[in-house]
Amino acid sequence: MRKGVKGAIVGGVCAVVLGGGGYAAYNVLTALHGDGTPAVRTGPPTKDEIDDASQKFFTAWEKGQSVNAASFTNDSADAEPVLTSFSATAHIKDVHITPGKATGATVPFSVRATVTYGGKSKPLAYKSSLRIVRGETTHRALVDWQPSVVHPQLRRGDTLATGEAASPPIEALDRDGKVLTKEKYPSLGPVLDELRSRYGDKAGGTPGVELVIRHASQESADTTLLTLAEGRAGKLRTTLDARVQAAAETAVTKYAESSVVAVKPSTGDVLAVANNRVDGFNAAFLGELAPGSTMKIISAATLIDTGLTSAAGPAPCPPTATWQSQTFSNLKGLEPDEKATLSDSFARSCNTAFVKYADSVQVDSLTKEAEDRFGLGKNNWKVGIPSFDGRVPASGGPDTAANLIGQGQVQMSPLNMASVAATASTGTFRQPVLVSQKLDGRELATAKGLSAGTAGQLRAMMNRTATSGTAAGVMRGLKGSIGAKTGSAEVDGQSKSNSWFAGYRDDVAAAAMTQDGGHGIDAAGPIVASVLRIGG
Repeated sequence: MRKGVKGAIVGGVCAVVLGGGGYAAYNVLTALHGDGTPAVRTGPPTKDEIDDASQKFFTAWEKGQSVNAASFTNDSADAEPVLTSFSATAHIKDVHITPGKATGATVPFSVRATVTYGGKSKPLAYKSSLRIVRGETTHRALVDWQPSVVHPQLRRGDTLATGEAASPPIEALDRDGKVLTKEKYPSLGPVLDELRSRYGDKAGGTPGVELVIRHASQESADTTLLTLAEGRAGKLRTTLDARVQAAAETAVTKYAESSVVAVKPSTGDVLAVANNRVDGFNAAFLGELAPGSTMKIISAATLIDTGLTSAAGPAPCPPTATWQSQTFSNLKGLEPDEKATLSDSFARSCNTAFVKYADSVQVDSLTKEAEDRFGLGKNNWKVGIPSFDGRVPASGGPDTAANLIGQGQVQMSPLNMASVAATASTGTFRQPVLVSQKLDGRELATAKGLSAGTAGQLRAMMNRTATSGTAAGVMRGLKGSIGAKTGSAEVDGQSKSNSWFAGYRDDVAAAAMTQDGGHGIDAAGPIVASVLRIGG
């Protein structure tokens, strides 16, 4: 049972101003029984309590007393198996923990230990931190339990283990035979782990002995923390391009919580995948977020394919549009234009122009376009590692309108939107791939793609957006055949929208997403432009 954190000041806790110098202190009092004995202590833990609680936890942990150590946390049921795995299945011994200077209730510390298995031993060293809180029911000072206390890379449900690796190591190669490593391309870490898990046996290597994190999700590959005995790596050729990957890695480092994917439209080959996220999640492939106005690529194709309008046909841009009692508006500063064509409204990213067609499209029109033309939403992509395949549900009510502008129930990943840009640029859907299907004989997803007429109109609209529309600022200077679409998706609880951008240059298409990044040109746009500048 989680003992919890005291969320409010209760009992006899008060702030007291002492002396004439204005020194304020938080006076932590205890309630008293009738006989004068203390009952419970309330308020934040004191310095002495923080020191005492953390030291008791560290001491029990060092001795391998997992049940005892877990009792000093506010979630002993969750803490005990993780602490047990530390010594029992991870075979980590001779543990020495050195606490640093506490900042408030947070105590940093370093761990030195030895991992021993099958006659092999290796030192282990890392740093982490913990926070001391007051237990909600016990009123004791306790470690606020998070798996990252035991190791900074641990998440809920994860455990540690040492033994023969589940898969042989791989030497991942780019499309030209250049070696791809986590050290040189840090955000490829989870990608390389997944490739090893799925293709290590097929690449011809032999497993070594490793300390790993076993993730709660059965679909997630183990994360190697320490290698006690090297296995023999098999060579695995990928579709990645080291030059484009390097550009993607550099681009995302400039914006927190960013992800980008680049693909080759003529083949579907994934050229780069990069993430800059605190949680280490491969959002580039697995993110499920509203794509904002980048969705208008599919929406515009829907309007054309259903005969409702054309690039040169009408798509008026009023200041607001109401659909089933929900009022939609445009980005601040966008002037209304009642005589606008679809090309005009697309290039200027007018929301109301698309919303006005909500009463003309069928509830499932957008869904069918996404599935039949762009290969999205069928949960059948086989990229080579796990990926999200997009979601465009046939949702009625206000969501019929919201879906058209990439809000509502629509969800995409940067991989999905890079594929959308690629399909728009060639007219043909080619499922993205990270390793050749010849390696495992997997069947790739298919879709009809776009008619020549629709593809031509989309390319013209995306080119106009890239050269004189909302994307012109970040696409300026790029030569060749170019096209783009900006997007921003509002999210409840965020001060700024998520920034989205999808574009192409010659035979490279890319899409990026930056959470809390603002408009499409603020963060995602510069990322995509940087990748296209190198890749095109």
